[in-house]
Amino acid sequence: MRIGANPGPTGLRGATLGSRFELVTTPTETCPICGGTGWQTVERGKEREAVRCECRVKDRGERLLAAAHIPPRYQHCELANFQCDSDNKDQKSIRDARFLAGRFVEEYPTDKTGLLFVGTVGVGKTHLSVGIIKDLIREKGIHCLFCDYRELLKSIQNSYNPSVPATEMEILRPVFDAEVLVLDELGAVRSTEWVFDTVNYILNSRYNDNKTTIITTNFPDQPEQDKPEIDNLSSRSLADRAARRETLGDRIGERMRSRLHEMCKKVEIEGPDFRLHSKQAQFRRHEAPSRLTLRNKAKPATTD
Repeated sequence: MRIGANPGPTGLRGATLGSRFELVTTPTETCPICGGTGWQTVERGKEREAVRCECRVKDRGERLLAAAHIPPRYQHCELANFQCDSDNKDQKSIRDARFLAGRFVEEYPTDKTGLLFVGTVGVGKTHLSVGIIKDLIREKGIHCLFCDYRELLKSIQNSYNPSVPATEMEILRPVFDAEVLVLDELGAVRSTEWVFDTVNYILNSRYNDNKTTIITTNFPDQPEQDKPEIDNLSSRSLADRAARRETLGDRIGERMRSRLHEMCKKVEIEGPDFRLHSKQAQFRRHEAPSRLTLRNKAKPATTD
């Protein structure tokens, strides 16, 4: 079953969600604790009990991390290394977001309400989202998946190409099955009827299955803006609309924005672009020396 009308794009990437990972098998050493059985005996008072060996727990965590498809760009992201200034009043919302991310991990799956991280570029939305699913995988063995919104839509569109072996449902099945899904940069693709239908299908399916979704978006969580009337298409009204910043309602539709509020707790983040500040600091550390500095270094040393 295909979602909506076939948009018929050409030249799209043929990669499915798992195409950048290769299955590699390597010989493993026998665990000295369980002897390769996967079970170890522990004493609880006067009784002995068989429990899963730590080697199997670790192996499962590694497999789940690989299956989460976290892009290499975000492999370093952890809740433990998320940085914010504890004394800077302008970063209060960033500190609050970090606290809520940690509490989410602690309370899952007792509370399965998702999170909607809203903020401008570079405030740490994706870092927090990746840190959450990493901790859920390591600490609780939860099946998680990271999904870039734009790449997902491209992969679905590409499945309409008869020469592509992957079907639409094969691409969407991991998205539906993941216990916790990170949908990064929701709204990044300009809205069309097909995009509306696709977002509706994905989010409604997870909502009906009571699956947890963590979403990031750069667009303000505001309603869809009124479109100018046909009889009032003056240059002024069009210019005013063009000057207004698009909202999440504009990008995914008001119906699905309302559904997000049922699925997720909104976490608004305000602050500087950490990536920009990091690049500027790195540039200053490596900036070329001035001509005066070079001239001073070239002068021969004088002795008194």
